[in-house]
Amino acid sequence: MSMIFEPTFESLRQYSAPAWFRDAKFGIWSHWGPQSVPMFGDWYARNMYIQGQPQYEYHLRHYGHPSKFGYKDICALWKAEKFDPDALMAKYYKAGARYLMTQATHHDHFFNYGSKINRMNSVNVGPHKDILALWKAAADKYSLPFGISEHLGASFSWWRVNKGCDATGPYAGVPYDGNDPAYQDFYHANREHGTGEDLSPWYTGNEAFRDYWLKCVNEMIDTFHPDLLYSDGVLPFGEHWLDNQGALNDLSVYDRGLQAVARLYNTSIGDHGENRAVYLQKDRREEIFSVGVLDIEKSQLPGIMPEPWHTDTCIGNWFYDVHHPYKSPEQIIEMLVDIISKNGVMLLNILQRPDGTIDEDAEFILDRLADWFAVNNEAVYGTRPWRIFGEGETRVKIDGFTEEKTDWTLSDVRFVQKNGAVYAFLLGAKGGETVTLRSFAEQEVKSVELLGAGPAAFKKDFGVLAVQLPEKMPSLCANVLKIV
Repeated sequence: MSMIFEPTFESLRQYSAPAWFRDAKFGIWSHWGPQSVPMFGDWYARNMYIQGQPQYEYHLRHYGHPSKFGYKDICALWKAEKFDPDALMAKYYKAGARYLMTQATHHDHFFNYGSKINRMNSVNVGPHKDILALWKAAADKYSLPFGISEHLGASFSWWRVNKGCDATGPYAGVPYDGNDPAYQDFYHANREHGTGEDLSPWYTGNEAFRDYWLKCVNEMIDTFHPDLLYSDGVLPFGEHWLDNQGALNDLSVYDRGLQAVARLYNTSIGDHGENRAVYLQKDRREEIFSVGVLDIEKSQLPGIMPEPWHTDTCIGNWFYDVHHPYKSPEQIIEMLVDIISKNGVMLLNILQRPDGTIDEDAEFILDRLADWFAVNNEAVYGTRPWRIFGEGETRVKIDGFTEEKTDWTLSDVRFVQKNGAVYAFLLGAKGGETVTLRSFAEQEVKSVELLGAGPAAFKKDFGVLAVQLPEKMPSLCANVLKIV
């Protein structure tokens, strides 16, 4: 039996990521809920209450004014009538996913499971299904680690806008339905934060809400025994993760967050005899993020980290959005390769329509990922960083929330290692070209294999390893040389 964690920084800093997480490398996220209903992207529950926002204008013309038809009414429209988690899980596993993350609640305070604390949940309202329980059963069929994301910590102040009203027009001064006394438990009794659009504070100082957050997260942990828990921010209730480069504030504000993390880990120890759980958090200061695994939303790191880290990204917008283009399969694969070469793990959100299905573009992405993993999976699962992460001058642009397709060149290569072999991902090379690698000067090379194609002709002169590629490459991108 592993040590039991105490809810203190001193105790939780003994944490280390479990082997399954280091080995998995790639997971899929179901970031899905009532905000998918309008098919208008992320933060709909907030922006529908901000006059002038595109989502407000859409809501006004499509559903009616938010004094008459509010977010509670959007929740009732979410039916998930075609949700087939077993079929989706089969696609996700084939597409390479080795863990599954699902959304327990977003900032909208709607819970995707049969909560005994919050009546506004997917069993009582909308789908009348326990979405998380259905997802967990599907993941269990593949013995996949199961994670849940909770975005509740910011909800109390994030949703201040539902207490407002229009400043102009025919409904000027008419209170939005967030003022309805019958739904204050859902919309929050948050008048102390006013109705302004600013996002400060991200985490409220309201002690009653902080207690409520811990009660809810404890319920999630006790109900689902997750292998991963993701908080959309720093360890609650510290400084907002976008502004956390300065001096640490009063450490007592982390008390409830520490209690939740300790409960997560100790629950896993009780189940397995050792801790197999991962807490994902967005703190970048070592004093704080060392209690779990660093998560970076829609970005990554420039080099190899000594400990595994995590990035969460999406094929498009966070919730289903008819206006938002998708990444290409090539970009997704190249992102994954670059991330794992630096000791990272990548989580990809596959968007679901409000009925629970995925569209043809998402199917196409999954099919191409499945094709790539069928050839190259041995270069992904169970690997570790090599002594350098790559060769070539091209770098992924790292500028918070910026994800651009990188223009790779012939010389751009990323490395990982496993069982005495080095795997070289060729990011810019094309069929018929000769790849030259300069990182093997001090290393004997006995054989070179192009995964999916067999042995590759090579020679090593003056410390430079030159490999001749066949005219037809086995994969659509990021083909892999296995060098022994």
